[in-house]
Amino acid sequence: MLIREELKEGNFLPKKDFKTLKEHMESSRFPWFFNPSVVSKWPVEDNYFQFTHTFYHSGRWDSDFKWILDPILEKIKPLSILRIKANLNPREHKHTEHGLHVDFKSDNAKITTAIFYVNTNNGYTRFEDGEKVKSIANTWCEFPSDRQHTGSTCTDQKKRIVINFNYIK
Repeated sequence: MLIREELKEGNFLPKKDFKTLKEHMESSRFPWFFNPSVVSKWPVEDNYFQFTHTFYHSGRWDSDFKWILDPILEKIKPLSILRIKANLNPREHKHTEHGLHVDFKSDNAKITTAIFYVNTNNGYTRFEDGEKVKSIANTWCEFPSDRQHTGSTCTDQKKRIVINFNYIK
């Protein structure tokens, strides 16, 4: 079960902050990088791909666009960040799920995963128990990082954009 108080449908960030983030991420000047697979356990030959933008990994910031995340980071106040990565999945003719997975597993640390939905579309996040979270712009979905989940493509917009946060509270 999701931490319900953390599922804020469409109003997670103030409108001005959200508008700035969305406009930059949907701009033709925002750097997206091709990844030949969506979930690392899937083979590259599976014909599924996505575009990503890594903001933070391996203990350092890796993006000139870190500043667009400041309103989110100020709100969640993470103790430690493990990774922040945006995913862009192009529209498909049918929904495709990319495989149940966990983002981080740790025996010692209580790691949180969160998904911030940048645009509204008919894609979703599905959990192992069948629960689904719709892709609604400016929505925040938070859960323990060892909870199996999968994303999907969308069929009604040109793209589905989410930002994945992995951190310790």
